[in-house]
Amino acid sequence: MKNSYSSLSIAIQDLQKEGYTADFNLCNTGIEHKHMKCIYSASELNVVKFYRFEGMSSPDDNTILYVIETTTGEKGLLVDAYGMYAGNVPRDLIEKLKIIK
Repeated sequence: MKNSYSSLSIAIQDLQKEGYTADFNLCNTGIEHKHMKCIYSASELNVVKFYRFEGMSSPDDNTILYVIETTTGEKGLLVDAYGMYAGNVPRDLIEKLKIIK
């Protein structure tokens, strides 16, 4: 796993080769594994690493790529905009995904 990547797409391709193939999405109760149709709570997740990508022309292009492992052994990626905390995401999940500088 590299310390940085030049683009989001390159990071995703590289991390998928390392086995982070699950496609995670934020939902109202936690993080959903799209293909397995299951939802993980904050206590079932470990954020291994994260990468920030800032858009060259627009702040709307800012994203964060989270590298996640679950307590059940699933390894995957969560891509989200910087403004994810504005939605109905559970507080414990917000704390789990908080980026500390």
